Amino acid sequence: MNLIERFLKYVAFDTQSSEEGSGCPSTAEQMFFAEYLKSELESIGLEEVTLDDNGYLFATLPSNVDSQVPVIGFIAHMDTSPDYSGKDVKPRIVNNYDGTDIVLSEEDNIITSPHQFPELLDHIGEDLIVTDGHTLLGADDKAGIAEIVQAMIYLKQHPEIKHGKIRVGFNPDEEIGMGAHLFDVENFGCEWAYTMDGSEVGELEFENFNAAGAKVTVKGLNVHPGYAKGKMVNSMYIASEFISSMPKTETPEQTEGYEGFYHLVGIKGSVEETVLSYIIRDHDRQRFEQRKSFVHELTDRFNAQYGEGTVTADIHDQYYNMREKVEPMMHVIDIARAAMESVGIECKVKAIRGGTDGAQLSFKGLPCPNIFAGGLNFHGRNEFVPIQSMEKAMMTIVKIAELTALR
Repeated sequence: MNLIERFLKYVAFDTQSSEEGSGCPSTAEQMFFAEYLKSELESIGLEEVTLDDNGYLFATLPSNVDSQVPVIGFIAHMDTSPDYSGKDVKPRIVNNYDGTDIVLSEEDNIITSPHQFPELLDHIGEDLIVTDGHTLLGADDKAGIAEIVQAMIYLKQHPEIKHGKIRVGFNPDEEIGMGAHLFDVENFGCEWAYTMDGSEVGELEFENFNAAGAKVTVKGLNVHPGYAKGKMVNSMYIASEFISSMPKTETPEQTEGYEGFYHLVGIKGSVEETVLSYIIRDHDRQRFEQRKSFVHELTDRFNAQYGEGTVTADIHDQYYNMREKVEPMMHVIDIARAAMESVGIECKVKAIRGGTDGAQLSFKGLPCPNIFAGGLNFHGRNEFVPIQSMEKAMMTIVKIAELTALR
């Protein structure tokens, strides 16, 4: 199989993760895919191929040099987002894209238009892999997996390219924030690694959000509505007031760059109880702490108004900005930048408005910046990936391996 055949094979696997899952991986389908990948890694000649009971798959491409070279790793996640169906993905290739609307489903009038997705225009003349409009594609992060596997094959086929020991890691449950939790960094055995989980060509990311999840619970009192005067307390009304009291301009749809936000991601309510689910994000650690404090202060204000215990806020940190762990090892970034430039890519260092497994891995002792995998419009039916972007990502991996051996 070549790179694209491999990718198209991978997206046929339904590997959505689930926040409702009780184990790791959160869905059985991810383990099924992991077992397939294990057999594939063995068949292409990688060594030390292991798959643990939690769905973490590791393998080794041995060094082909005698000198001491740092052991590095490349990591991608096997799951796709639970936000949109990943079952029965039917990809197709739009050859030599001409800059017009792409009809995904003529029957259901589903299109991907450059008017809504102007990034399409950056890929005129390229070959785009798209969906049929009824599922996501799964380039996040099966493009990354395919690129890593194909890069290992390329290095085996070109022994003239000198490299040290390379570790490959594929993990479950990144999309639900659990991908790095059971990742055995010590067993992985690398000085540093790269997640192949970015988007547009040239992206190199070593800054991400500090992240927390907040569960705000509002208590009410249900009484028969015919006799409710002066007695009923409708938690949904109080919850709506709480929502309205949050900063209205500090939401994802109104922020960009280094601006943080509060994002209401779920509401489940009745008269008796309403639960609001928020995520809290900010690149700056101090502002991140201030955001969490604001939610607690707002909770106290509502309890003073409606009675103690009416509103409770359970806030838990999810991950932190990896910059503080990567910055002392900037040669890791320098190598990736040089690798991109050597294969004709303009490197674009940017901050992630999100998080990756690399953020958590960096705090577990494995500095792990993020590199582009090429896909765009993740988590929905308009997702696409240019074939040329995947090829450049694959060659970036190869070049990183080579440049690391030359240090």
